[in-house]
Amino acid sequence: MQITKKRLAHIVFESDDWASKTFDIVLLFMIFGSIFVAILDSVGSLRAQYGEVFLILEWVFTGLFTIEYLLRIWLSRRPKNYIFSFFGMVDLLAILPTYLSFFVMNSQLLSVVRALRLLRVIRILKLGRYVAEAEYLTKSLKASSHKIMIFVGFVLTIVLITGTLMFIVEGPDSGFTSIPVGMYWAIVTLTTVGFGDITPITPVGQLLSSLIMLMGYAIIAVPTGIVSSEMASQKRRLEKSNQIVCPACKHTGLEKADEYCRFCGEKLG
Repeated sequence: MQITKKRLAHIVFESDDWASKTFDIVLLFMIFGSIFVAILDSVGSLRAQYGEVFLILEWVFTGLFTIEYLLRIWLSRRPKNYIFSFFGMVDLLAILPTYLSFFVMNSQLLSVVRALRLLRVIRILKLGRYVAEAEYLTKSLKASSHKIMIFVGFVLTIVLITGTLMFIVEGPDSGFTSIPVGMYWAIVTLTTVGFGDITPITPVGQLLSSLIMLMGYAIIAVPTGIVSSEMASQKRRLEKSNQIVCPACKHTGLEKADEYCRFCGEKLG
């Protein structure tokens, strides 16, 4: 039985019949397999013993992914749109590291970027509700992006001022050899990471360090509050858009799935 280009495109891009689902599931196992090989190849003892096997498997996976990538370009109605789409770029990045290994040592280990291709599982398993939740989160982050940018600018200003002060107060004797080093210390301290590679020794420096530590706890909570507030606003707008008004009693709060008004019993729709 000859497979037409239209049918082949359906198998590759869709997932609503046995053939297309089988293609996607095989693709997922290939992605898992290639990632597993890359992880094992990074272990020195295993690489010394099975390095040639890992290399052969990596080239087999890369060859199959290359064929699939070229096939998607050929089957696309608008190849340019696919090539520059999110999944198109991910598919390209999935095969580039192995070819780059000719020029850059161990670059084939970057093939773990293929893990991004597992996002296709949402389409394969029909997890539509997770797509909706992802869009909800994306909209919340986008709506709060301006506030977060202002906040980041404020934090960077604090880091710059603090780093400069520590450079002046402590100096090279304490490890603060320049303003960038002082800024690095300020970031580490402000985020409460505290590597301890640079520490103030003067009373003024220790006082300033203590203030930054206390400030760090407050600053960490700000982005969370901004996003949480925006998520709550998005949820209220979503609930409001899903509500309908009863034509008889004019009550609000009814959902689109309701067949009858819960207040007066009037048939809806």
